Amino acid sequence: MPQRESKLSIYIHIPFCAVRCGYCAFNTYTDLAHLMPEYIDALCSELASAAQKVRDKRVHTVYFGGGTPSLLSPPQVEQIFGQVSRLFHINDDAEISLEANPDDLNEAYLRDLRNIGFNRLSIGMQSANPAILRMFDRQHDLAAVDAAVSSARLAAFDNINLDVIFGSPGESLADWKETVTAVLRLSPEHISMYGLELKGGTRLRLKVDAGELPRPDDDVFADMYEFASASLAPAGYDQYEISNWCRPGKECRHNLQYWRNLDYIGVGAGAHGFAEGRRYSTIAAPERYIAALSNGGDGRDAASLTPAVAKSTRVTEADDLYETIMMGLRLTQEGIDRARFKQRFGRDLVEMFPDATHKLCAAGLLDVTAGHVRLSESGRLLSNFVIRQFVSRIKI
Repeated sequence: MPQRESKLSIYIHIPFCAVRCGYCAFNTYTDLAHLMPEYIDALCSELASAAQKVRDKRVHTVYFGGGTPSLLSPPQVEQIFGQVSRLFHINDDAEISLEANPDDLNEAYLRDLRNIGFNRLSIGMQSANPAILRMFDRQHDLAAVDAAVSSARLAAFDNINLDVIFGSPGESLADWKETVTAVLRLSPEHISMYGLELKGGTRLRLKVDAGELPRPDDDVFADMYEFASASLAPAGYDQYEISNWCRPGKECRHNLQYWRNLDYIGVGAGAHGFAEGRRYSTIAAPERYIAALSNGGDGRDAASLTPAVAKSTRVTEADDLYETIMMGLRLTQEGIDRARFKQRFGRDLVEMFPDATHKLCAAGLLDVTAGHVRLSESGRLLSNFVIRQFVSRIKI
């Protein structure tokens, strides 16, 4: 069986939003803010259950995601983080992150977050273009992003991420260049640039399918990605993952946990986790989630990490191999660490997949060194194709 590494991450899902964005397919709710106090109590209860099952592991990242965690008041954030601190051993240098909307942030609120222990902020900028922000149903403008970043600096945050989206319906390359320029002007330590995915059931997908908005152009999409890659490197940003750039040493350690396919606890309504050899998801509806934690999970599988777990699956070695390759090849510099891979699976990746490795190297899509297997620059735009060459050879 695979050899596991010991460091642990914790993801905490806050499913509340003031407005649901047009592209959002996450487990979020705009009409349940009255449940926040009960929900936070339930979160603290779920953390206690998880702590009883996961032992002898040091936490090196904690991530509040959503939804909109910045809707929580400082005392509410402190209640949750205080529970994490009591139940788990958090490393002194741990990365503690919170996702935020720009219009929720001011200096006083951010100073409270710093005092609680947060040292990384992820701000949902999404675009610099007012028309695109309206199409996304975002409630802020570029001035709000400027103000949020300025307030964060005054509150002593020195690790800020800006999230932006490219390839939206009707967006031109010129529009995207304006967004990239605005991001660089704000000089964050980390930048996440995600190509828009029109997920089923979202308002944007429905409008595109109905012909109310144009379908995004694949060629323009590729041009936008190449422009971003060409613009960020001279500005001092290293691309370390297909959609992520950072100043040296400012990689998102929490997301690296996912991409390296390492253990993490996910708590909160609709959260996902990977711990104790199992992948699991929790009850999505906040009311049902709260009820499950209130009654102790009567009738649930005793093997579940917490009473809120709705689905739990034992990860086979084939599953683990599939996920390690699929996630690891997203890391553009590190790729798959061959020594770590061999320690985990008992065999070297290249020896395990000689045909795929040779084919992809010959096509110029893969770089193989003594230490790593990673996508070439040409392979980054064809990452799904490259990954399929490996995972199609795994018998699940």
